[in-house]
Amino acid sequence: MADWNAEQYLKFEDERTRPARDLLAQIPLDDPRRVADIGCGPGNSTELLVKRWPQAKVTGVDTSADMLRQARDRLPGYNFIEANIAHWAPPIGTDVVFANAVFQWVPNHLKHMQRLVGALEPGGVLAVQMPDNLDEPSHIMMREVAFQEPWRHHLAEAAQLRDALPKPSAYYDVLRPLCSRLEIWHTVYNHVLDDAMAIVEWVKGTGLRPFIDPLELPERKAYLAAYTARIAAAYPPQADGKVLLRFPRLFIVAIK
Repeated sequence: MADWNAEQYLKFEDERTRPARDLLAQIPLDDPRRVADIGCGPGNSTELLVKRWPQAKVTGVDTSADMLRQARDRLPGYNFIEANIAHWAPPIGTDVVFANAVFQWVPNHLKHMQRLVGALEPGGVLAVQMPDNLDEPSHIMMREVAFQEPWRHHLAEAAQLRDALPKPSAYYDVLRPLCSRLEIWHTVYNHVLDDAMAIVEWVKGTGLRPFIDPLELPERKAYLAAYTARIAAAYPPQADGKVLLRFPRLFIVAIK
């Protein structure tokens, strides 16, 4: 895919940051020394960590140069590094690895979560949140339109960039032997958005990217028109004209 677009991502900053707040609230540490925010994006989650633990050395990690530029502008004086978390290891003394909405993009992420927990010292925490929405209309319709002509040829592999998340039991069996405590839960958010077009704008910053990035401008416009029509039918307006975007998310807090 092309680089992430921080401006597009931040159009729904409050809604995107809400799961990070909920995840942070479940980390039972008062005074961590080192905190890593992996997949930090434009720094909205990193800012939460800095505010909760101002005494900690907080580092943001991401693969996107545009996201990191935005994060550095947002939090000058803090350390942000460009790295792929599939190859990244927490520095010695790291007490918290915070992973908000990133592991769903990492192939074989169970293996990497297991590796990161293993690298923590006793009492260290891996805190994870992942969208679990591939079976929602917003994402089913991405694939349905992609499999139609004339996009089928260009987008045959787009649906493979994100695998469906394993069942909670799979995370439990892999992580529990490494942990003194393991919490796993789902939360379903119902985000209030202006209209169906707002849903399209939301997913253009994340899940829709593999489907539109490979397309030339005329094909992209046609794909988005077909997708938007389906979204408008699947998410009818409420009594006040707003729409509700149902958004399930999986949370994991693993304490070594």
